[in-house]
Amino acid sequence: MLSPLWRMYVRLLESQREKALLWDMIEPYRRPRSFTPLVSLYVAAFYTGVVGAAVTEQLYKEKYWEEHPGQEVPLMRPKYYGGPWRVMRGEVPPGLPAEKAG
Repeated sequence: MLSPLWRMYVRLLESQREKALLWDMIEPYRRPRSFTPLVSLYVAAFYTGVVGAAVTEQLYKEKYWEEHPGQEVPLMRPKYYGGPWRVMRGEVPPGLPAEKAG
């Protein structure tokens, strides 16, 4: 009983080696993989982030206007960036130390 199973196992290993050898010989002649799915994923991720940022900023503005009607909305602090950032037009948002602002 052991001998037929052993022979089957050896045949399986041999066929796997033959397939690997065959594909190794063919590999240089195959078409390269397309970058289209990867680029599409990156583009979708980028625009998802853009839309998410726009929605977040709009919700921030609406909340500020509800609490302070008629006032100008201050700049929204970056949520996921703790490093230094510059304020080009306007004041440094409250709660941000001056040395971190620019």
